[in-house]
Amino acid sequence: MRILAIETSCDETAISIVEAQGNEKEAQFHVLGNALLSQIELHRQYGGVFPALAKREHAKNLVPILEAALEEAELLHEDTQAIPEEMHDKIAEILSREPGLAEAFFAFVTECETPDIDAIAVTAGPGLEPALWVGINFARALALLWQKPLVPVNHMEGHIVSALAVSDGDTLRIENVALPVLALLISGGHTELVLMKNWLEYELIGETLDDAVGEAFDKVARMLELPYPGGPEISRLAEQVRSDAGASEEHRLSNIDLPRPMLNDAACNFSFSGLKTSVLYLLKKTPDLTEREKQHLAHEFENAVTEVLWKKTARALEETGARMLVIGGGVSANTHIRRSFTKNIEEQYPDVVLRIPSAALTTDNAIMIALAGFYRALRKDFAEDIKADGNLRLAQH
Repeated sequence: MRILAIETSCDETAISIVEAQGNEKEAQFHVLGNALLSQIELHRQYGGVFPALAKREHAKNLVPILEAALEEAELLHEDTQAIPEEMHDKIAEILSREPGLAEAFFAFVTECETPDIDAIAVTAGPGLEPALWVGINFARALALLWQKPLVPVNHMEGHIVSALAVSDGDTLRIENVALPVLALLISGGHTELVLMKNWLEYELIGETLDDAVGEAFDKVARMLELPYPGGPEISRLAEQVRSDAGASEEHRLSNIDLPRPMLNDAACNFSFSGLKTSVLYLLKKTPDLTEREKQHLAHEFENAVTEVLWKKTARALEETGARMLVIGGGVSANTHIRRSFTKNIEEQYPDVVLRIPSAALTTDNAIMIALAGFYRALRKDFAEDIKADGNLRLAQH
């Protein structure tokens, strides 16, 4: 089965074409084409993602990204196509919310054959609704023109499924999944622990009560006048402390001591607002930090976040008896979090299998949407009328 997948939930415009074989117990995926354009540089001046700008950029980039992905997959074949007037009008109406997209769409599709694909998967949520709608309407237009089934995908399910995948050369494999699986999903918009007892069936074990962990990283970075996105900058400063000779001794002498919110709370929920506020109060008392003090503050903040994430995850492992732990979302690219979880699992839970995706699959991408779309297509979870849902839930308590 060949899946063309579209991802526009935030500030990455991405399209992938993946050839999938197998079933829910054992599947392999070969990425035929993958094109992604990040908007980070455009949003950097705002210190975060500006939804109206993201929406505009998706509309501008989708057709070129589609062309690039099809070309890489060797599925782009030139041929003049006539679109019946009734279908032309329907597609024009679908794309009418995005200025310029219909014109670019028709200019491209009338000059190429229908590609050899079996289904189109698209992110339906969660995310920024204006951005989601661009991808959804583009997918609806393609599905109508090419007469292909349309698969709505939950963005967070994409993170879970891609975290389960193991790279084998040019192929991704998902096999030997030991249920139940516990997923720690950490990103700019989410911090939650989700249990998959049965395949693609989820239960929410814990979630943040306020800020998402990625949001906390970005806000603290902004306080330290670091560039956006803040997570990699905080990590860079913290790693400088760890890499320096005698860093542990120097850190013990530092007077920076941040709280670990809800660390010993009986539930598996998170809270990062208080930690962020503690950094704010510290900076008000000491507004002119030296570069070395900034490094220590970043180091302590990252340590606090990691300790909370691990303690809550360990509690969830105990409560659920999960046999496999996966970590997904943009923050799972964090070096210290990956290192700490790998060490802690080896030492404390040697019978639990840990899977963390490669760096390329931690951020928003269309490959993960294709993988999740494949499993949903196997179940015939098709839809013609997809609605964007910025708060789409994967699981309930």
